[in-house]
Amino acid sequence: MQQRESWRDLAVFGGSPIFKEPLHVNKPNAVNRDRLVERIDGMLARRWFSDGQLVREFEQNIARIAGVRHCVATCNGTLALQAAFRALDLIGEVIVPSFTYVATIQALRWLNITPVYCDVDPETHNIDPGQVERLITPKIRAIVGVHLWGQPCQIDALAAIADRHRLPLVFDAAHALGSSYRGRPVGGFGVAETFSFHATKFVNTAEGGAITTNNDALAARLRSERRFGFDSDGEMVDVGTNGKMPEICAALGLTYLESFNELLAANKATYMQYKAELADISGISLLPLEAFENCNYQYVVATVDESETQLSRDSLLRVLQAENILAKRYFHPGCHRIIPGVPESSTQLAVTERLVETVLVLPGGASINRHEITGVCETLRLTVNNVAQLRAALADRLAHPASSKLA
Repeated sequence: MQQRESWRDLAVFGGSPIFKEPLHVNKPNAVNRDRLVERIDGMLARRWFSDGQLVREFEQNIARIAGVRHCVATCNGTLALQAAFRALDLIGEVIVPSFTYVATIQALRWLNITPVYCDVDPETHNIDPGQVERLITPKIRAIVGVHLWGQPCQIDALAAIADRHRLPLVFDAAHALGSSYRGRPVGGFGVAETFSFHATKFVNTAEGGAITTNNDALAARLRSERRFGFDSDGEMVDVGTNGKMPEICAALGLTYLESFNELLAANKATYMQYKAELADISGISLLPLEAFENCNYQYVVATVDESETQLSRDSLLRVLQAENILAKRYFHPGCHRIIPGVPESSTQLAVTERLVETVLVLPGGASINRHEITGVCETLRLTVNNVAQLRAALADRLAHPASSKLA
């Protein structure tokens, strides 16, 4: 790791990057290769490559973690959302936050369902139940909450609203495996919850997803949907698709699950070190996570207060990226501004509009080490503590774009 003596040594001014190799947000964790190869060898010996023994075992493990009767594994998290929405026969309009990954909205649009965008809570970044209530009209057919950053929504409040208006409540739990709400694991709330096991998740299947539910009839329909519409007896009972999870993906997921507790502990240690080292940096606030609940600490989420840092989030991001610290801005510029076919509706999305300009997700997870975390925090501290000098130097460089990495 390159040492810094002064702000003049920052890579944005021509210095060598603090890290020789890029430091990613949620780089895939290391896996026990021997155990993975053992599972793959068994798969090859059985000559059963899709939706077989390993997928059933993976489903059983996820159902246990989520505390539910049913887990239906799919080939990816987006298809899990699409299958859940279709199995519920959703049409018309559905309330959903704009401050989410595009997959949540695209899954609705794929089925010609119109998202009605709802703002989020400024503290948790999750959907605001108060605005959900105000958005309900006779056209609304469901409510979709997103457990962002692994933090559960205000589930009780949303469930009360859904019950009062007789609407199905679905949760996109892509970020939230291993988290809990009031002592219960995420996965068993609403009529169904969906998970993603994409490569960036701390438990991943390279690509994969799942729907969890305690509704027996819904689970049966979901299993049919992912098998072209065939039921367990081989009879065609529905319009379906090919959403099955490959066995090799389940092998990877099962191997990660063997290190589930260790990965959670490593994620938490990463978060706690960031919390300690960022505490004295003015204008950089780490998203607080509830200490009395289980949390997977998969994301290290900060917000940048430009009135204190005197530097915008995007300027700070460019400084970091020049150092090979590949932090990200999530979910800029907001789904309400970019998803095709939906009229822009930002008038009631004041919190979302602010968050897309201030959220900064830092490299985290179990794959980052203590020295790397310190390097990220030292870069932020050096930048913020010398902002007056930096702004003058950056202004000079911006006046001469050919020599500026910020141009």
